[in-house]
Amino acid sequence: MRPIIRAFFRLLRLVLTPFMLLSEKLSTPRAEIKRNPEQQAEVDKQTANLALYQFRACPFCVKVRKEMARLGLNIELRDAQHDPTHREELEKGGGRVKVPCLLITDNLGNRQWMYESDDINAFLNRQFG
Repeated sequence: MRPIIRAFFRLLRLVLTPFMLLSEKLSTPRAEIKRNPEQQAEVDKQTANLALYQFRACPFCVKVRKEMARLGLNIELRDAQHDPTHREELEKGGGRVKVPCLLITDNLGNRQWMYESDDINAFLNRQFG
């Protein structure tokens, strides 16, 4: 019975993934925050210390990516589903393979792993909103 349930959910994911990605593409907002080139360069410098571990079709990851687009942020996206290096790094650093996860590295090299899409979006709004 268990293999049948797994197969059902894999098939469901295969069917729904293209629709989720198309929906994201059609509904992702344009950057609401307009910055001059100097301000955007400063924001890009600040976001260079951020990386989002994500699965492409995860609805919570889509939520964070939409917020990043709305805020006009260029944050590195790391695919923890298909890239074994990123998956291992997420598991070792963050303690578990759960997405979305925002890796925040400060100027001293200290790393903070932030899980939960609502927490990540709140952090991004506080820092860049």
